[in-house]
Amino acid sequence: MVPSMATIDRYGVSTAPVLADSVRCLLKRSGLIALPTESFYGLAAAPFDERALDRLWKVKGRSEGKPILLLIGAMSQLEPLVRSTPYAATLLMNAFWPGPLTIVFSAAQGLPDAVTAGTGSVGIRLSAWQPLVDLLRLVGPVTGTSANREGMAPPRTAEEVQHNLGDVLDLIIDAGATPGGQPSTVIDVRGPIRIIRDGSIDRGAIAAQLAAYGLHLEADSR
Repeated sequence: MVPSMATIDRYGVSTAPVLADSVRCLLKRSGLIALPTESFYGLAAAPFDERALDRLWKVKGRSEGKPILLLIGAMSQLEPLVRSTPYAATLLMNAFWPGPLTIVFSAAQGLPDAVTAGTGSVGIRLSAWQPLVDLLRLVGPVTGTSANREGMAPPRTAEEVQHNLGDVLDLIIDAGATPGGQPSTVIDVRGPIRIIRDGSIDRGAIAAQLAAYGLHLEADSR
C-alpha cells in the first residue's frame, strides 16, 4: 500500500490568513507541519502538545539531550514560554529581533521535557522571514527544528521536504526556495552571556551591543 503524502499549500500574502487557519486546526489535532524559515524549512508542532512532540522526535530521530528551538511571530508570544527575561535578553531582542538570533532562556514551568530535553532551558527566535511571520502572528509559537531526519541535510524547498518526509507530515507550506546559508546565532543569557553556536549574526556585533550597556560577552572557549 502506497503511504499518503502531505498536502502542499502555496504561501501568498493574500492567502496567509486561510493558511493560518489550516495550520491552527492541524496544531490543535497534534499535527506536524513543514514551514519555511529564513534559512531552511522547519518542522512545526505545538510546544505544549506532548503527542505532537512525540511525533516530532520520532520523525527527527533526534539525539537525547538536544532541546528543540521554538519560533514566535510576535513579542507577546514570548512570555508563556520563559521563566524570566534577563536584561541582556531585552537588549539583544531590541537590537537583533526580528532576525536570525536564537536566545536561550530559562524555560517556563510546564514546558515539556520533549522541548527542553530536561535542561530547563529553551531557545527562542523571532524570525524576520515574512512568510513565517505572517503565519506565526496568527497561530502562535511552534517548534522550529529543521525539516530533516538527524544527520541529513536540511531542505530548502517544499519538494525536498515532500520527498524525504512527506509520508509522515500533515501539511507543507510552500513559499519557494528558502535562502539557506548560515543558521541562526545561538546565545545563552541565563548566566555568563555566551554564544553557543556561531551563525548569521556576527559575534563582534553582539559583543558591541552588550558592551554599550556595560555587559560582557564571554570569550569563545572552544
